[in-house]
Amino acid sequence: MTSLTDLRARRETLLAQRASGVAKVSYDGKTIDYRSVAEIDRALEGLDREIAAAEGRRMVRQVRVMATKGL
Repeated sequence: MTSLTDLRARRETLLAQRASGVAKVSYDGKTIDYRSVAEIDRALEGLDREIAAAEGRRMVRQVRVMATKGL
């Protein structure tokens, strides 16, 4: 299992990469190429889940549905 510090470092690297618009990330001697911002977002969500599990907390997601009759 990866340590919490490593997970946070990987997350920070991905956030910086997403902000810069570069599609290649290198960490710990490894290089990963991403195809799109959506793929980076999915990787960030996965890291957030791993970090939450390592900290012993759950990820809470809320979905709110709103509808109108169009009147």
